[in-house]
Amino acid sequence: MSEKEHDTQVSVRGVGGTVRRLGRMVAEGQAGSLLVILMIAAIWIFFQVMNANFLSPANLTNLMLQNVAVATISIGVVLVLLLGEIDLSIGSISGLCAAVMAVLIIKHNVSPVLAVLAALATGAAIGLFTGFMVTRFRIPSFVITLAGLLAWEGLQLYVLGATGTINMPNDFVTKLTSTFFSSLIGLIIAVLAIVFMCGLAFLGRVRRRRAGLPAGPMRAQAIRIVLIGAVIVAAIVIFNKDRGLPLAVLIVVGLALAFAYITQQTRFGRHVFAVGGNAEAARRAGIRIDRVRIIVFVVASALAAGGGILAASRLLAVNQSSGGSDLLLMAIAGPVIAGTSLFGGRGSVWSALLGALVIGSIANGMDLLSLSSSVKFMVTGAVLMLAVTLEAATRLQRQTDD
Repeated sequence: MSEKEHDTQVSVRGVGGTVRRLGRMVAEGQAGSLLVILMIAAIWIFFQVMNANFLSPANLTNLMLQNVAVATISIGVVLVLLLGEIDLSIGSISGLCAAVMAVLIIKHNVSPVLAVLAALATGAAIGLFTGFMVTRFRIPSFVITLAGLLAWEGLQLYVLGATGTINMPNDFVTKLTSTFFSSLIGLIIAVLAIVFMCGLAFLGRVRRRRAGLPAGPMRAQAIRIVLIGAVIVAAIVIFNKDRGLPLAVLIVVGLALAFAYITQQTRFGRHVFAVGGNAEAARRAGIRIDRVRIIVFVVASALAAGGGILAASRLLAVNQSSGGSDLLLMAIAGPVIAGTSLFGGRGSVWSALLGALVIGSIANGMDLLSLSSSVKFMVTGAVLMLAVTLEAATRLQRQTDD
């Protein structure tokens, strides 16, 4: 065999091995983020072919703003799903808390900052109640949050009163989604984000080496940082071609960073995964599983309130349909589509953002194509059904391998 033929054969085996490894990762549910990114790329290409305005800077900026509320709520949903629980009341909570904020500002002349804090506190209190009922009386979260879906929606209607709609002319609230940073500030933020990533990667390698653990190949980390950095810079360039970097997007990404750190780098985050993976084993290991569950429901409901505030800021009003329609479906479907398990113990906070982008891109594209609401619901439902089926298939594959 000649040297050229030998090199060709090695290359083929290398490519084949890479394909097989990728297929095994997909089957075991370890390539979720990659698959979601490819899905987003396919969706964007399809809608760009169907409508040339889809990938315009103005539409992409609007796409991001349209989904900040859903993404915020989905971060809390991910935490609940990691426990193996479900919260069907998040939509109603977001609507109720937005109504509380609007009534305090418009009807009672309360400071906007205090009104926002009151709305967040209302959400946290509801989460505390839900967590208490789940842990103290062992009521399944599906049942108690289903009851909450109805109860909090009814309370929202009561809070809004006879008018049913409250407009939001207040600058503080509306500026949450109408503030855009200049091109220079956007680029500075991009540079700081990349430097921050490099610093975290370096500290992570140092920490692992001090603990006597393998730090992993430097090249893989460098490639990851370059790819993420390229995405950040591309996003800033697109935003700058429209109105600039939106404050709301920065808020959501900041929340995702914070909770990604909490779930991946803190003891509490490890406890969340442990409870979701095997609650009995976690209890025997000394983890206070009831406290973990209560804290997660409190945080998830507070994030639902935050999503309601952002939705009110973008729509400039709170009404009887706030928190309703397909908000619940989109907030839960997004993380599931992006790889967070419905059975607990597996997932990532970033799936909230990726999933919201998938669902939002489909909805935005169908709006540009002027498709009916019935088609939108059927398509979104079909995507969710496919994601759940893939999740169940990968779970069965892991059980078979074990």
